[in-house]
Amino acid sequence: MTFSSRLSAAIRTKKTPVLVGVDPRFNMIPEYLRKGVDPKDLKGVAAVYRTFSLRLLDVIAQHVACIKPQLAFFEAVGPRGMDALADVIAYAHQLGLIVILDGKRNDIGSTAEGYAAAYLGENSAWGGDALTVSPYLGEDSVQPFVNVAEKNDAGIFVLVKTSNPGGGMLQDLVADGKTIYQHTADWVEKTAKTFAEAQGEKYGAVGAVVGATYPDQLAELRQRMPHAWLLVPGFGAQGGTAEGVKPAFDSEGLGAIINNSRGIIFAHTRKDYAGRFTDTQWEEAVETAVLEMKAQLNS
Repeated sequence: MTFSSRLSAAIRTKKTPVLVGVDPRFNMIPEYLRKGVDPKDLKGVAAVYRTFSLRLLDVIAQHVACIKPQLAFFEAVGPRGMDALADVIAYAHQLGLIVILDGKRNDIGSTAEGYAAAYLGENSAWGGDALTVSPYLGEDSVQPFVNVAEKNDAGIFVLVKTSNPGGGMLQDLVADGKTIYQHTADWVEKTAKTFAEAQGEKYGAVGAVVGATYPDQLAELRQRMPHAWLLVPGFGAQGGTAEGVKPAFDSEGLGAIINNSRGIIFAHTRKDYAGRFTDTQWEEAVETAVLEMKAQLNS
């Protein structure tokens, strides 16, 4: 199956477009899981990240279709952190989850080819189903990722309109009558359409990252990229709402996956959950948050 067909099938099976970001942060992990571990002890921190992440997957696997490990948090712990990441990816696949690796990789020539070969496809070193990619070195820097995605039945998500407040510094600049994010979106649509038509599907394997924090642009870009999957970050803690992400979907509830990281994996620390969950009930808080988000989006 192609990446697009696998993603569609998984969303239909789990009846939700919720995407959970796996972003382990040492000081936010329940205290009892990190008790006695010095933050400077990278081996110990990596073990905490592994335990926390695998238990997280056990809770969410029955409820969601896909996860998005943030590579930076594992990389920050060094080689043992990367070993933990490998275990998370393998266990996620064992549980039937689609794994979108959030590394925002990019370079030119053979280096881009190396990144793509490392992360994309079940036979790659990391075995990612998809990878986030930055387009700001130009088309020749993204094309190697497209080529490997096509070869390995994987996907990529290109940064188009990101959720961070400072994203407009470059993305909103105007050139030849269009913003940079519109130029990028047009390239994504052209490439996604080529994939979709070749594979006889509605959506191609090249998607776009479009933040939930800019609902007007999200609606615009859904229209501008009718053949591209949208990965929508910024839901929950960053201010994105179910109403705001509604335009991202087609009439069948497909075409987009909505990411929530902190608001789910550290739900036990949420102000609106104050007094409901203790540290040792963090898994119950995670499940509650996932089910609430599913209900919000399904409504």
